Amino acid sequence: MKNKKLNQIIAVGLMAALCFVGNYLQIKIPNGVLVTRIHFGNSMCLLAGLLFGGMTGGLASGIGAGLYDLLDPVYIVSAPYTFFSKFAMGFTAGKLNKHRSSEKSSVASTIIAAIAGQIVYIILYSLKTFITLIILGNDMKTAWAGTATNLLTSSVNAVIAVVVSVPLYFALRKALKGTGFYQMITEKSESKGYFNPVTVALTAFAVVVTAIFTINLAATTKIEAQEEEERAELQAQLDEANRKIDILAEKLGVTFEENTQDGE
Repeated sequence: MKNKKLNQIIAVGLMAALCFVGNYLQIKIPNGVLVTRIHFGNSMCLLAGLLFGGMTGGLASGIGAGLYDLLDPVYIVSAPYTFFSKFAMGFTAGKLNKHRSSEKSSVASTIIAAIAGQIVYIILYSLKTFITLIILGNDMKTAWAGTATNLLTSSVNAVIAVVVSVPLYFALRKALKGTGFYQMITEKSESKGYFNPVTVALTAFAVVVTAIFTINLAATTKIEAQEEEERAELQAQLDEANRKIDILAEKLGVTFEENTQDGE
């Protein structure tokens, strides 16, 4: 039992590192409001789930992807949501792949598990993108357009993830035979139904994380909007003052000489 727990911890650490590094193999694509990416991080998230099952693979996926967001100023605010959505991807793929009918996984069942994990993630990611764009003050048309752009890149990432992770799963499954990890890879998960402590905890976590993310983003956006409004009001006051000065100067017949000397 101790060896099993140790192997689980090692597996989470190794796969989290792969998920983290995979995110750096990327192409960033600005969509006008947000930034989306084509990368190999999802491939490692799926691989973690396929190899080690729902909980271990989900934790590795969430931790690796969440750490990447925490270290990137562009994504740092969304790190909690990334942890949840990437956890859901690895957890779904792992759970489905572990419910196979025999010890030997078929290619078809593994592909289905990988696709299901990607679909869950795409839904969560698209929802986050749409809500974020609305909170940032965009109209519905702009929000749908931005979400569609991100959905396109997410679909490309999904194809890459499935194509990369499934062959790697079978290759590593064979290579790790005879090691302590092989039992983790081949053990079959028992179904405990949809409403169990794990799913309830994940649902509660999703609600809390989404609420925190939304409140934080809304507060930040409100502050930025207020600052922009204050700047615009100040500029309007300056423009009005300059206009009055010009009118007064014209009535008094005063002209102002422009100072063209350097340093003054």
